[in-house]
Amino acid sequence: MQLRTLGRSGLSVSAIGLGCNNFGLRLDREESRAVIHAALDAGITLFDTADVYGNQGGSETLMGEIFGERRKDIVLATKFGMPMGAGDRMKGASRDYIVRAAEASLKRLKTDWIDLYQLHKADPATPIDETLRALEDLRRAGKVRYVGSSNMTPAETVEAHWTAQKLGIEGFVSTQAEYSLMTRGIEAEHQRYLERYGIGLLPFFPLANGFLSGKYKRGMDLPAGSRLATPNAPWLERESKRLLSNDYFDRVEALEAFARERGRTILELAFGWLLSRGFVSSVIAGASRPEQVTANVVAAGWTLTAEELAAIDTIR
Repeated sequence: MQLRTLGRSGLSVSAIGLGCNNFGLRLDREESRAVIHAALDAGITLFDTADVYGNQGGSETLMGEIFGERRKDIVLATKFGMPMGAGDRMKGASRDYIVRAAEASLKRLKTDWIDLYQLHKADPATPIDETLRALEDLRRAGKVRYVGSSNMTPAETVEAHWTAQKLGIEGFVSTQAEYSLMTRGIEAEHQRYLERYGIGLLPFFPLANGFLSGKYKRGMDLPAGSRLATPNAPWLERESKRLLSNDYFDRVEALEAFARERGRTILELAFGWLLSRGFVSSVIAGASRPEQVTANVVAAGWTLTAEELAAIDTIR
């Protein structure tokens, strides 16, 4: 497994990470254990979760029970900020909430420290300097090693960077945003400042909700148990028209043909392309079965040439 540096920090992470949003939601304890052990066996070191995953705490709880002595071998990343209960005091990025949320995550994860603690989304009700000072205090106390962000606009990320510089503290070393061969908007909106400030990108939805795994075919029923077949998913109701359109399938099929012509799969193309982007620190992908973990790791082995990258840019 290739190791890469998270932005300009001193933290090394595996090129392929494991997204842990399925634990405690779609997967029970033993199913989660099988996926985690498969990831460890494959050399994955970066495990990314959030306090809200698994119906508010389920993912962290299972991970805390499963890792045991292997905790020291991994880079454990979690997030805070999304609602964890009723009322305004159970969400956000105020100092009061950050301290309580961190302590709760540490308890569920059964660990003394979090390697990467990430703001899940910006909190407009809290000044960014308050958020950054609170996170720095956790870092200096040894409860958090590095801090990152997620779902922030370019303006919010730049403000956070310059605020940290002004305060003389570390600030965010990474950010999470949607990025894949099917969703490339951040190249116009984020890439410039990520490279300038040395902020590592951890893409979410790297397989475009499963389209880049090859599991969805035009005119066929959605596979049972797949992400798009999840019942009553609000995000799917918003996105289904775009995702299931003919234009979307046209692009997916063109990418499949590109990979097939070179004796590769679209899964290999999806991972290889993301890892060719210098500002991407690790590609975090979820898995519901051990064999999916193995397939993801193997797929990362395609190093694309400059000519291949240029050809991909014509498939829009």
